Amino acid sequence: MFNLKFPVVILITILCFIGAAQGLDADEVARKSLYQLILAEDKEAETKALAELNELGDPIIIDVVEAWRVGKIQASEEKQEVYLEVGLNQYENLLTASLVTPAPDSKKQRASRKLRKELSRMVDLLDLKSPDNAKRIYSAEKLGMGQNPDYLDVLRELTDKQTNSGVKEAFQKAVAVSLLKNGTEEEKLESVKVLGELHAFMARDLLAAMQKEAVLSKDQELAKACAVSIKEIDGRQKLLDWVGTFFRGLSTGSVLLLVSYGLAITFGQMGVINMAHGEFIAIGGYSVYLVQDYVVQNYGADSVMYEWYFIIALPFAFLTTAIAGALLEKGLIQFLYKRPLESLLATWAVSMIMQQALRLYFGAANVSVSSPEWLSGSLNVGGILMSYNRIMLIASAIVVVIVTRLLLSKTNWGLHVRATMQNRQMASSLGVPSSRVNMLTFAFGSGLAGLAGAFISQIGNVGPSMGQTYIVDSFMVVVVGGVGNLIGAAISSMGIGMVDQVLQPLLGPVMGKISVLFMIIIFLQFKPGGLFPARSRSLDD
Repeated sequence: MFNLKFPVVILITILCFIGAAQGLDADEVARKSLYQLILAEDKEAETKALAELNELGDPIIIDVVEAWRVGKIQASEEKQEVYLEVGLNQYENLLTASLVTPAPDSKKQRASRKLRKELSRMVDLLDLKSPDNAKRIYSAEKLGMGQNPDYLDVLRELTDKQTNSGVKEAFQKAVAVSLLKNGTEEEKLESVKVLGELHAFMARDLLAAMQKEAVLSKDQELAKACAVSIKEIDGRQKLLDWVGTFFRGLSTGSVLLLVSYGLAITFGQMGVINMAHGEFIAIGGYSVYLVQDYVVQNYGADSVMYEWYFIIALPFAFLTTAIAGALLEKGLIQFLYKRPLESLLATWAVSMIMQQALRLYFGAANVSVSSPEWLSGSLNVGGILMSYNRIMLIASAIVVVIVTRLLLSKTNWGLHVRATMQNRQMASSLGVPSSRVNMLTFAFGSGLAGLAGAFISQIGNVGPSMGQTYIVDSFMVVVVGGVGNLIGAAISSMGIGMVDQVLQPLLGPVMGKISVLFMIIIFLQFKPGGLFPARSRSLDD
């Protein structure tokens, strides 16, 4: 039977060699053109070398031009060689890219004033031809905002050559901004309209200044066009602000959900006021740190393994905190059911002990936890930057809600949990191993807290008291949602996160937080049981 695998491997290998060869050819051509430019003996040779360099986009051009500007280029007339200083008393042959010792007759080379101006212009335009879309966008916007008439024709020429829609739009904005200063009256009017249609935020101040000038010169048509474009830009900015606030609120709500869902089980379902919940969050954060440290020491920070360390750390953080929770339940909590005040004081003491233990082992200072490359950076959606860390948080919160819901409603363990939480004695009399169920439930809630700590390690600091930041918020979410109701906890966490992000820009971080607490107090005055009050047929209620 014919095997397709071998031809495919051969094809991929050939393509890789072709790509590498093209990269080498571009570098060699750039070095040769720079060599000819430095050793050019007449204007014709200099012009030819500059023309060749203008067609290239190799990064070596910027390095050599900068070195030439600061006197780090030497040339030997006898050997016809050019040397680039790459370090202290270290030189590289410009053509061969190999380390050499400069010839005895070599001298430092200085470009003429006119040539330096040409080289500066060439370097400014170099990123416009970069294969990196982000560099092309940044360079186009930078040159456009400079409004230098020397770059206008180049920007116009390259605009139609752009195949990426985002890059092409950036070039169109750059041309329009430049025309605001360098165009005819008709071109200025058309550019104002284009900038409004493209929602060019960078040109908003320029349009406002042009509007004032148009009003003073009584150019009603231009003033009206500027007003319309400014209105369009401001309208888009308000929309982006609203969507950005929604995303930040969703992100904040996801953090609250992750840190409170474990408490919603231990406190809401089991009735245990666990003041050590914050320390379980800290254990989860430190678990990620330990896995990261192990991977760095054994594989290196540049290894493929490092990109997977966070995925490995998630189950490790859950299991570590779940085991710690099981030990706490067996050693202390099982004696304090139906005794909320005693459980509060006991777990508070455990919290102090755990904090001090973490300080003794890891130190009082925060430890450094870095994100793998695939979690670094942001996703640009219509001008809104969404960090990959925050997107991961939102997705993880959704997964936690779904998995927890399925475990409690679709498994035998979930059935035993619900039966035990409603009436321990009755469940035990019917054969439910309530002692084991209590231990596993508390361990599961603690594991969720550790999982929250693992996710928080990617957006915040990891330290002995990191969990204390969230303990009040966790209880707040559980109480507002309705004690014992997991869906209520999810809804309340999102609601509190949204309100918090809406109020903070208006009132400031401190007053925004105080306002949220005040609104919760008022809400609980009218609905003491929360969004979804617990209902029971128990005669003790």
